[in-house]
Formats: sequence, C-alpha cells, structure tokens
Amino acid sequence: MSAAIEEPPWLSVIIPVLNEGHNLARISHRPSTAAADLLAVTGRAPSSRLDVVSATPAPSSGPRAPSQRHLDALATNGGEICGLDALLDALEPLRSRGCEVILVDGGSSDDTLKRAEGRVDRILEHARGRALQMNAGARLARGRALWFLHADSGVPADADRLMEAALARRAWGRFDVRLSGAHPLLRVVETLMNLRSRLTGIATGDQGLFMHAEVFHAVKGFAEIPLMEDIDMSRRLKRHAGRPACLRRRLITSSRRWETRGILRTIVLMWWLRGAYALGASPETLARWYR
Repeated sequence: MSAAIEEPPWLSVIIPVLNEGHNLARISHRPSTAAADLLAVTGRAPSSRLDVVSATPAPSSGPRAPSQRHLDALATNGGEICGLDALLDALEPLRSRGCEVILVDGGSSDDTLKRAEGRVDRILEHARGRALQMNAGARLARGRALWFLHADSGVPADADRLMEAALARRAWGRFDVRLSGAHPLLRVVETLMNLRSRLTGIATGDQGLFMHAEVFHAVKGFAEIPLMEDIDMSRRLKRHAGRPACLRRRLITSSRRWETRGILRTIVLMWWLRGAYALGASPETLARWYR
C-alpha cells in the first residue's frame, strides 16, 4: 500500500534578514513535511542534521501548474529583527491554515535563526540584499501566489483570506499601511502613502506586495538593485497585469526610521528619492543618499 502524498502548503511566508555575504543556503523544515520538501529542493532525502544546499537554485522553468490552492508569503526584514518575533507569532494562524513560512537570512549576527526554528518551515542563508533575498526565497516557494513581507510588519489575522479573494479578481495587490508610532504626523504620512498608491497603482514594500506566482515569473522577479526594487516591480506588474488590488485592511509597519531620522526630514528625503528615481537617477546613487 503506497503512502499518502501530503498536499503542499497553500501559503509560504518568506522572511529575508540581511546577510554579510554567505553563499550557501540552509533549508530547515517542519518534521511533517521534511522529506517531501527536501526531495523537491535537492532531489534527495533529508539527513539527521540541517541540510546545506546551493543558494542559487536553477530559475523556474515556467509557471507552476495550478493544481493546488497555495500562496507563498515572502516576508523581508532587510536586516532588522525588531519585529520578527511578533510577525512569526501573527503568522502562526496562517500556518495552521496551510501557510508555509520561509526565512531568508542575510547575515544576522544574533540569535535570529535560533529564535525562528520551529516557527518557520524553511531557513535559507543567502547573500545580502533585499531584492536578492526575495528572489531567492521565491525560487524555493511552492505556491501559486507569493506574498512579500518586511519582518517588522504586523499582519491581519485573516490576511490569507483577504489575498485569496483579491487574487480571484486581480493578478497582484497590496494592503494599506499604518505606521506603528503615535505621532499625529505619522497619520498624515500613512494616509498620503495609501492615497498615492491607490491613485498611481504603485506599491511599496511596506504595503506587503502579493501576486500570482506565474505573474512574478513572467516579469522575471525583482530587479536586483539596492533601492527602489518595489517601485520598479510595481511598474512592471502594472504594465504586464494591470492595476493592483488595493486592500483597505492595514499592515502595521515600524515607524522607527521616521522617528529616528525626523518625520519631516524623512518625508522630504523620501519624496526627493522618488523624484530623483523618476528622473533617471541610478538606484546605486539613491542608496548612497538613503544611507
């Protein structure tokens, strides 16, 4: 009698953390799916230790067959771990409904990986860079849809259901965002961010981009640039698949950057960077200004 084949998870959450240059990928799995997952990635059964495989799997040969309802959520923190524990806690109900969580570590020097064990389905070590890490996570994702998150995000408990409904009518989408701080100016900032995105059809990474995997592959993933990869991706998605689904439910994102650099100063900086990018400034130059 043949063993029952376990259905793949319908949602995979990928959480990139900045790396200082590791060039290997480490895959860790929940015991219930370890053998099937490792076979899918490496072509061999798992050993008793954590397996190490190449960090640059071969590119996808094309869109996956839509045989299962399966969404991959890719959560990125860009090296910031302040909200990772809370995010993993918030994603646990989604995992219970078939969400797979993949963490892409970009060189964390603390106990990030240890804290994530048992709370994610796979851990991948990869070279540093948000776009690089999101693309690497997407290459390992098994879902028919992808969700890219920053690790300092707070997510609605029913985010998976909201995205499923949105993707039934649109090829991609994003959430509204709320900044975590209490300063009144932050309410103005987030309102303008959401309004601008709704009017232009352009989303930022803070808004939790989600899309059909076949659309992600059709536009060849994120441009591997040091800044503005989310804006570039939104433009290409919009050209390829039309305007996004703009969900009014909010992701909470950290306001630390605004508060530490100064809210008004950060507003000016962000508009300056967006304007310079629109006028043709290179992402490398913008990244130097941003730092």
